[in-house]
Amino acid sequence: MKVVLDATPLTLASGGLRRYTAELSAALAAEFPDDEFLLASDCAFPMPPRAAPNLTAAPGPPNALGRRWWSWGLNRMLVGQRVDIFHGTNFEVPYRSVRPSVLTLHDLSPWKGYPCSRRVRFRTPPLLRWGIATMVITPTEAVRREAIARFRLSPDRVEAVPEAASPALQRVESCPAAPYFLYVGAAGPRKNVETILGAWQQVRKQHSVDLVLVGDFPAHGEARVLANVDDARLAELYSGALALLYPSLYEGFGLPALEAMQCGAAVFTSQDPALAEVCGDAALRIDARDGAGWVEALTSACERPDWLRELRARSLVRARDFSWQATARRTREVYQEARRRFAA
Repeated sequence: MKVVLDATPLTLASGGLRRYTAELSAALAAEFPDDEFLLASDCAFPMPPRAAPNLTAAPGPPNALGRRWWSWGLNRMLVGQRVDIFHGTNFEVPYRSVRPSVLTLHDLSPWKGYPCSRRVRFRTPPLLRWGIATMVITPTEAVRREAIARFRLSPDRVEAVPEAASPALQRVESCPAAPYFLYVGAAGPRKNVETILGAWQQVRKQHSVDLVLVGDFPAHGEARVLANVDDARLAELYSGALALLYPSLYEGFGLPALEAMQCGAAVFTSQDPALAEVCGDAALRIDARDGAGWVEALTSACERPDWLRELRARSLVRARDFSWQATARRTREVYQEARRRFAA
């Protein structure tokens, strides 16, 4: 099988879209050495690390006309390269179906009033409703159910395929100078970071504990802000934290929560359905807007070390249920179904 995956998310400096595209493409190539996988975009992009020989970059647009990528250039490349299937890793597939396609719908935040790309908000719904995307992948059953209801999709066209934490993120010995809580991810309204900032400010009146924010954040008082953190440093931060705090109002998967679990961190999340699905009973779940509940949880983390050790142990057990190898195998099954449906 010859597969092209959209490499545009690899142009991003960080984030879940970039991680998904890099880890999935590398895992597919490693799991299926007899298949050929190409990464394609109309923008320059870095290849994933640890790429197998059967994962390569497809030729880019040859001229100005080819740079009308989604309407013309990409399809020209798919036909010219005799590609069997296209995988849109970022909410999009070509507007005209010349090959079977799979679209990954990471979440429904673009249609819930949260800031997003106008391209995604207005162009993705027709790709779904009109059947231009042969099959659809969601990262959780929670998003799958939402997608079926909102876009009136046939349930047999939509498959939930869980993601995984990078194998580069593993528990390491960490001896922080001072105890700290950790948040990893984006800023923005749906991430609800203000709730944990307020809770931490209350808790630190009684306990000497820091808050570390990893991501593109403005200064937040005395909280430490770290940007451009590599995987080795991120594993240290997860491993050394009292707990990862993830109070999101809405998620499609919640990859930082699983990354933290793989590093043996205690995880406190909101009661979002996707986060509940990913974390199971290994995380402490708190109402996203319950400031007093977050204060109580952070206080317990400072005062109950035995309880935290139990949560850390549960995290490690839960993380073993996920791997990019399993994600790759299930994704390829979706590719096969897309080919079958397209030929019917």
